[in-house]
Amino acid sequence: MIKFLRENSLYIGLIIALCGFLGSLYFSEIMGLAPCLLCWYQRIALYPLVVIFAVGIAKRDNQAWSYAGPLIILGILLAAYHVAMVQGLVNEPLISCTSGVSCAQVTWNLFGFITIPFLSFLAFLFLGGLWGLSKK
Repeated sequence: MIKFLRENSLYIGLIIALCGFLGSLYFSEIMGLAPCLLCWYQRIALYPLVVIFAVGIAKRDNQAWSYAGPLIILGILLAAYHVAMVQGLVNEPLISCTSGVSCAQVTWNLFGFITIPFLSFLAFLFLGGLWGLSKK
């Protein structure tokens, strides 16, 4: 299984990044849920990954993970902070979310615990795992 993941890491990474890309557009453009400031920052970290993985696949260059790594780390940190903020674990936010949608507001919820920031965290976490596998 690990061999399969390692050999196909760019393809799997592209699928995850593309699902996140299309999912975020679905939430904002079709469902009409306005993204908060932290959501925008996570999108900034996620959207380029689609291009990085696609170019890596086209050039058959596993070094694409070197370019994706910093964006993945940034995405994990932002999403983890956002999840903590939504769960009420952060009292004093580091980022002011006063204009527009509140970063702590839950606008979509599935099964009582799956929120948009949680989905983002999972996507970046899976990408981080693939990045770690690709380095070995």
